[in-house]
Amino acid sequence: MMQTQSLDVQNFINRERFSRYQWLVFALCFFIVLLDGFDTAAIGYIAPSLMKEWGIAKPELASVLSAALFGLAGGALISGPLADRYGRRGVLLVSVCLFGGACAASAMADNLQQLTVLRFITGLGLGSAMPNAVTLISEFSPDGRRATLTNAMFCGFPLGAALGGFLAAWMIPLWGWRSVLVLGGTVPLLLLALMYVTLPESVRHMVAKGYGVERIRAVLVRISASAAHAGAFTMGEAERQHGDDDGSRGIATLFQPRFLVGTCMLWMAYFMGLVIFYSLINWMPVLFKDAGLAPKTATLIAALFPLGGVGAVLSGWLMDRYDANRVIAIGFALTAVAIYAVGQAAGDVGLLTVVVFGAGTLMNTAQSSLPALAAAYYPTHCRATGVSWMLGVGRFGGIAGSFMVAELARRQLGFSQVFTVIAFASVAASVALVIKQIADRNKPQGGKPVLTAGINAH
Repeated sequence: MMQTQSLDVQNFINRERFSRYQWLVFALCFFIVLLDGFDTAAIGYIAPSLMKEWGIAKPELASVLSAALFGLAGGALISGPLADRYGRRGVLLVSVCLFGGACAASAMADNLQQLTVLRFITGLGLGSAMPNAVTLISEFSPDGRRATLTNAMFCGFPLGAALGGFLAAWMIPLWGWRSVLVLGGTVPLLLLALMYVTLPESVRHMVAKGYGVERIRAVLVRISASAAHAGAFTMGEAERQHGDDDGSRGIATLFQPRFLVGTCMLWMAYFMGLVIFYSLINWMPVLFKDAGLAPKTATLIAALFPLGGVGAVLSGWLMDRYDANRVIAIGFALTAVAIYAVGQAAGDVGLLTVVVFGAGTLMNTAQSSLPALAAAYYPTHCRATGVSWMLGVGRFGGIAGSFMVAELARRQLGFSQVFTVIAFASVAASVALVIKQIADRNKPQGGKPVLTAGINAH
């Protein structure tokens, strides 16, 4: 049969049943992000053991705790433009290889300086993997379920971070802190082999870049056989304006007048969210121990904080049905109240456990929803750049959070005062999203140019 039918790839994804192949893509991205969360948070869980074995003080931990965050920022800022130019798949493969190998090597560090360098390299891989996993699953999702699926995939990060805490509490007494890093390096390398065989390139990216029809069709027929007779593929971009294609690709698009306010507010919200996340995930075991809890109890309660991120699935469902900016802004406002409450509960282990889990649920739900918000905000030709730069700039919030708590400890602020300061970051994130919501209502609507991959396209 002559293959002459033209097929809009997003309309095709919207109307077809979510296939087993798309669930495979979802699962691979989920495990990438889960391992990202495990490796990112691992250093916080082994910090008390490091302090004891190497005889270092709390302020000296700031450099190693923040080293991966500098790498995370650099990896995100670099990988987004590369993925928009060369594709999501290749960048993901390199990223997982890098963070898996470097994390395994970290287990052999003999001093703080070596560990700091290896954590920085680990961070480069982690920072590259996260935004491209978000972008890939977003581009394989139907419009009506995009936020739900992206948020569900992103739940892997807090689950991985929480898993790191539970495993660390069990593994460190048996095999020492190095065993946590060995596990965090070995599993990603095993996943890499599966990814190499099964992970596809984004069909939206392939159409945008004019890939050959046979290559695009080979992916789409895995979703539904109805794509087999298509001879050309198109993609209407409602978000784009005429003239965006050439001189204002990638990073420059983020700063066009119609995206500028939203870009800045996304950066602000993600920055403040990571101030909260890393100040707590890195320092809660130490703060709880100083407040009188046993080291194992402190680690287990701290591990409940990232576990609460599973609430992002509900947030994604709400985002697909209501104004996404407002949904996340409310989440951050409630987070501020909950974090303040953690600081008031130090004397009651049972109450502290409940409040930490509640604060983690609210905070991680709001934070985990921001990548889906960014993926929906930017067009295909700069989507990976938009998501990765939000994550990359936001990583400096994680760095600020790690150093902030060290400085608060140096100034001898009390337990409740530390959590009060951290709560103000959540208020700032909520305000930023309200501003973005107002800007989105006033944003001019673009045209709807159509990108085409024809029979002779390459």
